[in-house]
Amino acid sequence: MAASHDHAHDHHGHHHHAPADFGRAFAIGTALNLGFVVIEGTAGFLIDSVALLADAGHNLSDVLGLLVAWAGAELAKRPASKRFTYGLRGSSILAALANGLLLLVAVGAIALEAVQRFADPPAVPGLPVMIVAAIGIVVNLATAMLFARGRKGDINIRGAYLHMAADAGVSAAVVVGGGIILLTGARWLDPAISLLVVAVILWSTWGLLRETIVMLLQAVPASIDAEAVEQTLARLPGVARVHDLHIWPMSTTEAALTAHLVMPGGHPGDSFLIDLQHRLAHDFGIDHTTVQIEVADGAECRMHGNGHAHG
Repeated sequence: MAASHDHAHDHHGHHHHAPADFGRAFAIGTALNLGFVVIEGTAGFLIDSVALLADAGHNLSDVLGLLVAWAGAELAKRPASKRFTYGLRGSSILAALANGLLLLVAVGAIALEAVQRFADPPAVPGLPVMIVAAIGIVVNLATAMLFARGRKGDINIRGAYLHMAADAGVSAAVVVGGGIILLTGARWLDPAISLLVVAVILWSTWGLLRETIVMLLQAVPASIDAEAVEQTLARLPGVARVHDLHIWPMSTTEAALTAHLVMPGGHPGDSFLIDLQHRLAHDFGIDHTTVQIEVADGAECRMHGNGHAHG
């Protein structure tokens, strides 16, 4: 039997919540951190401080982290193509994952250095180290603040924010530890404080990685209540049943939905679809909606009389 298809396409119902443009923040943050790497590396070389040289190398990884997050944010803006029909929005999720993994590598390096120092804590070079570390606090905090407004709505931006905030914490620990060691001579405090900072960074990084992996597995975004969405669809006038409901993240800021609505009374018309898309975008932040209308229930409908309505 030939299947009869009723297609209704609505291109005006898409609500594209474009992510905030953090290009300027990334540019400023990268420049600030590159400048600090030069200052810290030069100071470490001049006063023969391995600690400062090592931290300069660590801060160079921050620049890499910022560049990865920046690349992800920029790629996510690329328009759709015939092959990548949603564009490269998923790049922002991959960038968040890369940033989390970079944080783990940096944390591992700090922890290894701290453990090795316990055996024979080196003499702290004193005031110069504290001054350079204090500059590090200012640079890292200033960079973190550039991303503060976007850290709740975009996991990629949160990755950049956490990376810089964590390093501000490391620099603060160096300043405090250096001051206490200069006053008391207790050299073991330096590696002990480093390990405490490592524990704090690990706690935040684990949350970032877990959420990123969940996104990559296309789970329903944490900000969307799937049951509430299903109930909203089921209560629409004329809808007898909802099935094959799927909600997944397209990027770190956008979500998509597909669903089958069984409507025995027939196709509800384009205005129904437009209103539905507005509602899902407004109430749940779902930007891309595709709904298939079925005028009969069960397998018979899917085999013989599909009516499709794509928004």
